[in-house]
Amino acid sequence: QVQLIESGGGLVQAGGSLRLSCAASGLTFSRHAMAWFRQAPGKEREFVTTITSYGATYYSDSVKGRFTTSRDNAKNTASLQMSSLQPEDTAIYYCAARLVYYSTKESEYDYWGQGTQVTVSS
Repeated sequence: QVQLIESGGGLVQAGGSLRLSCAASGLTFSRHAMAWFRQAPGKEREFVTTITSYGATYYSDSVKGRFTTSRDNAKNTASLQMSSLQPEDTAIYYCAARLVYYSTKESEYDYWGQGTQVTVSS
């Protein structure tokens, strides 16, 4: 059974930083692209970033230059370092996985975590 468990969310002031982690089990982690999506209150879930099985990264324009995604295949963990956080970054952040190739489309991911809340106060 595949499990993705996010951690690291919380409350932070504008301009601050947070680091999210996604612990994966039940899948061949090194063969999966990992992604982060987020859903703000009253909005649809949106793509944030992805890291491919071979380490290439892609970011949405809204987070480019502020967020950094990484992965540790030895620990089956993906991470999202978020800096210069703004109130508009407030959302539930979800970790997702799909086999090999990256995608920015929510519908193309096979596995999802339960999400972790990130709240940025002004």
